[in-house]
Amino acid sequence: MIARTLRVTGGFVVLVRTGLVVGLAVAALVYPLVAVTGIGAKRGADSLAMPVGMLQTALSAQTTHVYAADGTTLLAQFYEEYRTYVPLSSMSDTIRNAIVAAEDARFWEHHGVDYKGVARAFVANQQAGSVSQGASTLTMQYVRNALRDSAETPAEVNAATEQTGARKLREMKLAIELEKHMSKEEILERYLNVAYFGHRAYGVQAAAEVYFSKRPADLTVPEAALLAGLVQAPSAYDPANADRKAATERRDYVIGRMADLRYLTPEEADAARKTPIALKLTEPPNDCLATRPGWGFFCAMFRSWWGEQAAFGSSPRERIDKLRRGGYRVVTSLDPRIQEIAQQKVLQREKARSPYALGQVAVEPGTGLVRAMAVNRVYSLDRASNGPHSDPRQRKRLRGNYPNTVNPLLGGGDMAGYQAGSTFKMFTMLAALEQGMPLSTSIYAPKTFVSKYKTGRDSPAHCGADFWCPSNASDSMTGRHTMYSGFGKSVNTYFVQLEQRVGAESAVRMAERLGLRWRTSIDKLQASEAKAKTWGAFTLGVADTTPLEMAGAFATVVADGRKCEPIPVTSIVDPAGAEVVDDKGVPVAKPRCAQVLSADVARGAVDAARCVTGYRAVTGDCGGSGTAARVSSTVRRPVAGKSGTTDDNRAAWFIGMTPGLTIAGFIADPDNPLHRVGSGNAGKPRETVAETLHDALVGTPWRDFTPPGPAVSGKRAARH
Repeated sequence: MIARTLRVTGGFVVLVRTGLVVGLAVAALVYPLVAVTGIGAKRGADSLAMPVGMLQTALSAQTTHVYAADGTTLLAQFYEEYRTYVPLSSMSDTIRNAIVAAEDARFWEHHGVDYKGVARAFVANQQAGSVSQGASTLTMQYVRNALRDSAETPAEVNAATEQTGARKLREMKLAIELEKHMSKEEILERYLNVAYFGHRAYGVQAAAEVYFSKRPADLTVPEAALLAGLVQAPSAYDPANADRKAATERRDYVIGRMADLRYLTPEEADAARKTPIALKLTEPPNDCLATRPGWGFFCAMFRSWWGEQAAFGSSPRERIDKLRRGGYRVVTSLDPRIQEIAQQKVLQREKARSPYALGQVAVEPGTGLVRAMAVNRVYSLDRASNGPHSDPRQRKRLRGNYPNTVNPLLGGGDMAGYQAGSTFKMFTMLAALEQGMPLSTSIYAPKTFVSKYKTGRDSPAHCGADFWCPSNASDSMTGRHTMYSGFGKSVNTYFVQLEQRVGAESAVRMAERLGLRWRTSIDKLQASEAKAKTWGAFTLGVADTTPLEMAGAFATVVADGRKCEPIPVTSIVDPAGAEVVDDKGVPVAKPRCAQVLSADVARGAVDAARCVTGYRAVTGDCGGSGTAARVSSTVRRPVAGKSGTTDDNRAAWFIGMTPGLTIAGFIADPDNPLHRVGSGNAGKPRETVAETLHDALVGTPWRDFTPPGPAVSGKRAARH
C-alpha cells in the first residue's frame, strides 16, 4: 500500500510542471489513504488540528423571529442568513435521500472522506487540466461551513473557504475525527441546516419556505430533488429564472441518482421527471422595514432596546449581531388589537401626509409593557415622494420626514423628542407632596408672577431686573388655588410658586426618577447639578421628552409609585428553548420595577389629576372644570390625566391614566419645532387618547383609583 501511495504521489510532478493547482489534489488523494488506514507519519497534521468539540457545538446563524403579544402574529424577522434550525425528524425522507444522492452517494458507507471519490476526482481533474471535481463529502462540507460560521475575523473566514491544499487537508482530518464523535444522522441534520440553497435561503427549512411556501416535512420528490440540486450552484440552477432548462436538467439528474441508489423505483423516478416545476416563492422579510403598516416604529423601539441589553453582548454592535444571528424566539408586548385601535384613531385626526406628527404610546401600569405605538407616519426609508420641509428656508433643499420616515418619533432612540408643556407640572406636584405639602396647599396665583428665577432680556417672559415672570393662560385663573384646582386648570403662576417652595432641582430629579432623560445639550446643561436649582421654567415643560418616557412616568404614578421601565418584550428564548437571563440569572424579559414613590404620594397626584379629566377628585374640590373635562365622558370609566401646550402652541400633549392603561399623546412638527400646531390642533392628542382608552379597555375589568390618606390630601376624604 505504501509503495502504491508513493507511486500515485509521484504523478503529481506532471501537474507541477504544467503549472496546475497542486495542493488540492495532493491533499485530496494522499490524506484519506493515510488517515483511514493509519499508515504514514503524521507530519504536518498537528499544525492543522482543531478541537472537534467546536464542530459538534458550532451553530450557524439563525433567524430571530419576533411576535406580537399573542405569540402567533409575526411582527418581524431579523437575520444575517435566513435560517431556522429544524431536526431531522421534521424533514421528509425525500429531502434526506435527495441530498445524499446529489452530493455524497457513499455518505452512509465512508468514514468522513470518500477516498474512492477522491481518486476519481483526481483523475478527472488531471484530465481536465483544472480542479473540476472537489470530492467533498457531506461531512467535509459541513466542516467547511462550521469553520466559516464560527470564524470571528475575515482571515478566519478566508482560511475556512480558500481553495488550497492546506484547507482541504484540514477538512479531511476534521471530517474523519468528527465521524468518531457524531452519528451519520447528526451530521446529515447539521448539513441540511447549514447548506445554502440560493435566494437568501440557508438550510432546508428556509429553502422549503422560500421556494415552495411549505415545511421540509411536506416536500415532494420533485421538490426535494430540485432543492438538493441547488446546493452545488444555486445561481446556475436557479428555478426562478425565466429559462428553467438548467434547473430542470439538474433536478432530473438528482432524481436519476435517487433511482440509482434505490431511493426511488424506476416508475417513481419517471413520474417525478414528468412533473413540471411549480414554485410558490416567498420573500422573507428582514428587520423593521417589512413589518405590518403602523408596526414599524414599535419594532424599531424594540431593536433599540435590544441594543441596550448587556445580556446580548458588551457593545450595541455585538448585541444587534446576536439579534440577527442568534435564532431567538421573542414575544413582544405589542397588543395587536390595541395597536390597531391606536393607529386608527391617529389617522382619523391627522393624515399621513400632514407635516404634523400625531402619535401616542400606550404603557401598562405595574408592568411597563408597551402595548402600542402609533403615529401618522409610514416606517420607510423611501423619501422620494415625501412632502416639502415645513421650514420655508429649507423647502427647496430638503424634503420633510412625512409620510415616510424611520426617525424614532415616539421614543426608544436617539431623538430628543418635543417640549411637553404643562404635563411637567406633575413632577413639581409629586416633589411637593413628597416634601409633606398636602394637596390642599393654598397659594394665591396672580395673572403674572415675578419669580426668583433669572432669564435673558430677549425672553418674552422677562421683567424687571432680568427676572422670569410667567403668566397664566387666562385672567380667569387669577385667585387662590390648591393643587386640585391648580393642576386641573393648569395654573402656571400657582405651579411656579410651588416649584419655588420645593426647589426647581427637586422637580428635575423627580422627572429623572420617573424615567426622563435629557438628550439636547441645553437640557443636559440645565439639568446639571450646577444649573438645576435655577431652572425655573422646568415646571412649564420647556425640556424635550418623548411620548414613551412620559407614558412610562405617568404609568408609575397610577401604579401607586411603582416604576416599571417601559419594556417591549414578555418572553425571549434561545434556539434550545431556554429563557435568556442576565448575569444575575434574571430573565431579560422580566418587568423591571422598583418603588420610587410612596403609594400615598402617587395616589394624591392621581386624585388631583382627576380634576383635569372631569372625573372629580375624591378628597378635594377641583374648583370647576379642568382643561380636558370631556375626557371622562369619552372614556366612561375612571380616568385621570394632564394636558399640556408649549409657548405659541408649537406642540400639544395629553396623557391619560387609567388603572389598566396609560397613554401619552402629542402633536408637533418633528422637522421644524417653530412650526406651530395652532389652537385648532391642540385638542387632537386629547381626543385621540380618550377615544383610544375607551376602545382599548372594552372588555377589561372596571377598576377605580385608590384615594390618598389625609396626610397627603390635607383633609378628610369626601364621599365620591
